[in-house]
Amino acid sequence: MSPEPPGRDMRARASLLVIYSTRAEECRDFYEELGLGFREERHGGGHEHVAAELPGGLVLEIYPATAERATGFLRIGFDLDGDASPGLPRGRHVLVDPDGRKVEVNVR
Repeated sequence: MSPEPPGRDMRARASLLVIYSTRAEECRDFYEELGLGFREERHGGGHEHVAAELPGGLVLEIYPATAERATGFLRIGFDLDGDASPGLPRGRHVLVDPDGRKVEVNVR
């Protein structure tokens, strides 16, 4: 009998995704077109950024990039209801955000 695969009994779920962008405002606009609603935030003495909470509790934050913090290649996926899609027909679409990240959108 083979050992159990790692994470099989894990009860974790993703709760936070942080993007550091040199084009933070353009990224905010891009993700807002997909239906995300952002609010401006600042935690303590940290940097100003925007955050959107998705159904299920995942929080997507977009911070301005710094020399020490920049998000490189990343692929993100979203499932959208047909009524909420940004003019996309039903089906799978691969878009590119202002920083060049691939964003997979499945319109149901």
